[in-house]
Amino acid sequence: MLKMLFKLVSLFALCGLLCFSVAVFYKNTYAASLYPVSDRNKQRLLVIHEAIQNLSSKVVKGQQENIDLTVNTTTSENATLGPCPADPPALVGPLRVEFNVKRTLEDVWNAVRPLDIGGRYRPPDCISSHKVAVIVPFRNRHEHLKHWLYYLHPILKRQQLDYGVYVINQDGDGVFNRAKLLNVGYVEALKEYDYNCFVFSDVDLVPLNDRNLYKCFDQPRHLAVAMDKFNFGLPYNGFFGGVSSLSKQQFEKINGFPNTYWGWGGEDDDLYNRVNIRGMSVSRPDLLTGKYKMVVHQRDLHNEPNPKNPGKLVHTRWSMDKDGLNTLKYKVVKIEKEPMYSFITVDIEAPPA
Repeated sequence: MLKMLFKLVSLFALCGLLCFSVAVFYKNTYAASLYPVSDRNKQRLLVIHEAIQNLSSKVVKGQQENIDLTVNTTTSENATLGPCPADPPALVGPLRVEFNVKRTLEDVWNAVRPLDIGGRYRPPDCISSHKVAVIVPFRNRHEHLKHWLYYLHPILKRQQLDYGVYVINQDGDGVFNRAKLLNVGYVEALKEYDYNCFVFSDVDLVPLNDRNLYKCFDQPRHLAVAMDKFNFGLPYNGFFGGVSSLSKQQFEKINGFPNTYWGWGGEDDDLYNRVNIRGMSVSRPDLLTGKYKMVVHQRDLHNEPNPKNPGKLVHTRWSMDKDGLNTLKYKVVKIEKEPMYSFITVDIEAPPA
């Protein structure tokens, strides 16, 4: 009797939700003819609409087949899954990447779905040992982000990673600090999940080969070793910029990135120094696997080269223990869980530009 009552209540609640969604849909459709709806809100409405449709089909199926709709909390859906293979079987190798295509967030979502909210994904047919947080430092680069999401989500899925995407947005118009934002992303991601690997990626870089695995290795990994910007080669042997991966243990061993590199330049070289000082070395894929394409753009406002940054590199050995994760200070302004990423806006106490 209680089960039947629960089913009836569930059905009435679903009907009410469906009626409400239809009303909202037509209201927004009518309003869209008078007032433009933002790209981000269109994407949110599409995701909500899909979720309601899925819920509706499940409830109707449950009613038709007289299935108990109560949640089973004792059995894990992963209980019968085995580990993912060492070599992901769906990789295709070299990729064609184009940035001259105008994309909306809705276009991107249609290309990369399904995902869990916040840009989370787990392989449906195996258990990945690679729990990866992809951290992207950000400010005013929404067009670049669309391209990045369009290409990276399918790649990360084919690589069978248990991953989440965290876009760390610097609040205000002060001087930009890429390294400090990456430290923030590391801390914030660990508040949500037990990640064991961290990929730090610029928003304007897309790999040209999906065999360049976004996971962690025995040594810190430099992934973007052959950018088109540098004629698909390393600009110098100690270059560690663009995209890199470090395990949780490796990143904490070097105390993360420095927090004191305001403006453009130097922070990746400091990270390279930290790795070597702690007795590790930087590993890399070959130049064919490590190819990247960069979105062509003007340098960001308030991220001009800082002439003071290169001089700090000679002091890394003495500064790294007192400048990094253990001295990180920031304030979370807002956390927005978007369908394809977590958008975390933070105040990092930036000096005025």
